[in-house]
Amino acid sequence: MRAVLVRQFGAPEVLTVAEAPDPEPGPDQVLVEVRLAGVGFGDTIVRSGRYPFPLPWIPGVEVAGRVVAVGAGVGAALLGRTVVATTAGQSGGYAERAVAPAAYTFPVPDGLDLAVALTVFQAGAVARGLLATMRLDPSDTVLITAAAGRIGSLLVQSAKAAGATVLGAASGAKLTAAAEFGADAVVDYTTGDWTERARALTGGRGVDLVLDSVGGAVAEAAFTLVADTGRIGLYGFASGRWPVVDLATLQLGQRGLTLTGPLGVVFRTSQARQRDDAEQALAAAAGSRLTPRIHATLPLNRADEAHRALADRRNIGAIVLSV
Repeated sequence: MRAVLVRQFGAPEVLTVAEAPDPEPGPDQVLVEVRLAGVGFGDTIVRSGRYPFPLPWIPGVEVAGRVVAVGAGVGAALLGRTVVATTAGQSGGYAERAVAPAAYTFPVPDGLDLAVALTVFQAGAVARGLLATMRLDPSDTVLITAAAGRIGSLLVQSAKAAGATVLGAASGAKLTAAAEFGADAVVDYTTGDWTERARALTGGRGVDLVLDSVGGAVAEAAFTLVADTGRIGLYGFASGRWPVVDLATLQLGQRGLTLTGPLGVVFRTSQARQRDDAEQALAAAAGSRLTPRIHATLPLNRADEAHRALADRRNIGAIVLSV
């Protein structure tokens, strides 16, 4: 089969299409004939060598396509179905065929576009899980950084649907996109006075909840906006580093603040809960209540271009590979 193989870690140029052995489904697994593969920011981190996998490595955590074989212990119900799934071992998706756990393989609802299903099933589930972990309340004002990103945009929509007031932080053209996703107000976190503007938008009070995936200086600035008894959820570091947390400055104990890594909590919930979140996200997309944006669909041999777009923050929404 054709696949994107990484034989050494480095720049996007290490992503090359080559022939690879066809995978076989093991017990409790399915084999998917891949039509589309999701491109995640985590793929760029592994490819760069910052979190290396064993080589040679085929990137890709999310796939969409048809189940063509099942392993031992898997019933025939999935065979022949069009599905979205996460790959076994968190790799192998940039390929013509990929193996996935049957437990995290989902039939695509009738009438739902395959690219939309691929883009929303896991990112939407993560968004639901993050908001539940951070105890979002309809009375909350929440600051979401990277508000036009793949998960950020779904967080904006989900928080708004829950009744919260949403302040979206982004930059450039992504400000317009964040507003289109439903943010009540937007701020450009590349400007020097963005926190002052954000605080003014809250009437000087600050926000009840910060959800940050940027890390670095952006997260450190966002900390200053949290109101007393507020919550901070750090679930990524797209800037390349986690923020420095100065406990003395934050005064967590005195102010009653909560600092959490909610993504770890989400991924450690029960399999049943994670499945339900994914199914709910797919149902919301099928009912037009959750609308992901797809920045680009590129052929497999342009995976390097997809990685550059993510690394340069040029994408608004998800990037998908067509296999």
